[in-house]
Amino acid sequence: MSEPAETTLKDCRQRLIIAATETFMEAGYHASVDKIATRAGVARQTVYNHFASKDDLFSEVADIAAKTILVSLEGDDGDLRQHLVRFGSTFRQRLIGDEGLAFFRTVSAEAPRFPDLARAFYDKGPGQMLRRLAEFLGRAMDAGTLRQDEPLYAAETLLAMLDSGDRSRRLLLGVPLLCADKEQARVLRIVDSFIRAFGPDR
Repeated sequence: MSEPAETTLKDCRQRLIIAATETFMEAGYHASVDKIATRAGVARQTVYNHFASKDDLFSEVADIAAKTILVSLEGDDGDLRQHLVRFGSTFRQRLIGDEGLAFFRTVSAEAPRFPDLARAFYDKGPGQMLRRLAEFLGRAMDAGTLRQDEPLYAAETLLAMLDSGDRSRRLLLGVPLLCADKEQARVLRIVDSFIRAFGPDR
């Protein structure tokens, strides 16, 4: 029995996104649509059946990367600290992991020549994450689990703490990733410091 057309299209789109992610990391934005199509095992026209342009495909990769991180904020289970630890662990994995560094290099290199592409990438990726994190923290402030403050500022502060200059050290100095235990301890310490700074007034 053949698969439903909707499932087949969804699987094809997913293959394209995975192929594009791997290809952009290897070759940067200059990677050809033909190369992406070949890697996904589809014809060139199939790429354009799913995405209007290479720009759209690149933006979709950024959108999915951001949503992968944002999933950690969803759900009603767990307290604020648990949510932020999950978010922090996922964020740092994406930010300073090999894939995150590769994309940062790609966008940084292409931004001067393709400013519209860079803006679209930021809006779909880091910008979306900042907005959604601010909304999450704003709800925590309304609930009284964090003190009232500007949610966007609180989100920017947390993201800066989670970065902690580690991306720059990885990019410029080749500093290796921490082992799993040390990485988890680092995230816990950052989240606890953030909660102390933005905890409810006593």
